[in-house]
Amino acid sequence: MKLTQFSPGAGCGCKIAPAALEEILKGSRSSLSFPELLVGNESKDDAAVYEIEGGKAIISTTDFFTPIVDNPFDFGRISATNAISDIYAMGGKPLMAIAILGWPLEKLGTDIAAQVIDGARSVCDNAGIPLAGGHSISISDPVFGLAVTGIAESADIKKNTGAKSGDTLLLTKPIGIGLVTTAEKFGVARDEDKELALKLMTTLNKAGEQLSKTEGVNAITDVTGFGLLGHALEVAEGSSLTAVIDFTKVPLIPGVEYYIEQEAIPGGTFRNYSSYGKKISPLSDKARTILCDPQTSGGLLISVSADALESVRQIAVRENFPIFEIGRMDPGSQEGYKVIVTNQ
Repeated sequence: MKLTQFSPGAGCGCKIAPAALEEILKGSRSSLSFPELLVGNESKDDAAVYEIEGGKAIISTTDFFTPIVDNPFDFGRISATNAISDIYAMGGKPLMAIAILGWPLEKLGTDIAAQVIDGARSVCDNAGIPLAGGHSISISDPVFGLAVTGIAESADIKKNTGAKSGDTLLLTKPIGIGLVTTAEKFGVARDEDKELALKLMTTLNKAGEQLSKTEGVNAITDVTGFGLLGHALEVAEGSSLTAVIDFTKVPLIPGVEYYIEQEAIPGGTFRNYSSYGKKISPLSDKARTILCDPQTSGGLLISVSADALESVRQIAVRENFPIFEIGRMDPGSQEGYKVIVTNQ
């Protein structure tokens, strides 16, 4: 039995569209003041951050979704990687995780659920943290994820709102995971592309913890369900700047154009563009399909000053992770757009 047959939207592609989420949250405001809350809902960031004593901050995040692959062990690995990477995206060090499991026992046995948990535990071991507990419910379709707690120096927290005009935009993983995983669900994905997508989705964004300590790294976020444009838009709006992305410099998973031809396009792609397309410069069909593609456990999007670029390159070589220069941050809003895509 294929796990993906239970997925209305695989992985982060099942996220509620950005516009709908904004509508849900807009009236949710507390009358209380929390001065120690350094990051909350207002910045659309990757995790909540709460300052404690000694100049340190606790980071808290949760992430879960429906199956994105058929192998239950790999589903657990991907889900765990995706959740833990939110801590790294804030510049933190993960401390522990607890599991969130919804499972249809009448359709899928306990042995399959156990494999999902084993996959998650293997990633937690890789991150050096315990999978310390969790909560499970009986539900019609399977969902799995983690709630993760991390810690960082308050001064090292990297919000998605700190970009500065003139910064270079860097990306650490290629785009196209949504297209490949949708093609897998349709049965048209090539083995080599599935293997690469799995490797990307199970690679922790550990680089964020070290990059956050580098002066001139001004903003970090991870690219997940809202696509590259959605997360670039969050950086641009939060920083009161415009993101300019060179389409020819965006790294792609091989085979992306083939899957577009096969019409293996996630539903989340259309929901994403419908939510924020009016804030983006005009796009070709190809650019829209790729840049709005929902990523699961995608790479880091980093806004870096010119003075810090060489330091970041050296860290990338030392820590063995790729960086791709895909654009820049410009002042203000240009022609009413907050993200401009060039060279389509």
